[in-house]
Amino acid sequence: MVKLERLRADHADAILTFERENRAYFARSIPDRGDAYFTPAGFAERHRALLEEQHAGVCHFHLVLGEQGDIVGRVNLVDVAEGSAELGYRVGERAAGRGVATAAVAQVCRLAATDYGLTALTAVTTLDNLSSMTVLGRNGFTRLGDTTVAGRPGVRYVRRPLPTA
Repeated sequence: MVKLERLRADHADAILTFERENRAYFARSIPDRGDAYFTPAGFAERHRALLEEQHAGVCHFHLVLGEQGDIVGRVNLVDVAEGSAELGYRVGERAAGRGVATAAVAQVCRLAATDYGLTALTAVTTLDNLSSMTVLGRNGFTRLGDTTVAGRPGVRYVRRPLPTA
């Protein structure tokens, strides 16, 4: 069972460790964040900016915690506007293939409706990220059409309506 925890200031060190440990793994399927992101100063600045966006209500950031309370992934709702947001998520290599992403996305879909008052979510993934497409499909997202993700061929999805239970 996974648990979602809303992003807080005191999560910074643990998140940076998680991101560093999984950098090469993530870069295989999503664009790399760049070297500056992984420096203590660069990460601290980015973390503060995320907390400000969350405080303003334009984004909702969550950690995915494993059974031992360790960070195994992240799931976020960004660009909140007019009852909708874009979903983004990543699960670390140690937790991949165990249903963590599917469970975390299901939980954030419910939170989006019940806690954040959203009525729809969108998501994009690259065409070669079959795992992500599977997670979205299992969570009731439907394919909208083709797009690009950081210059790579991709697919756009939508989930409407969102589950409330």
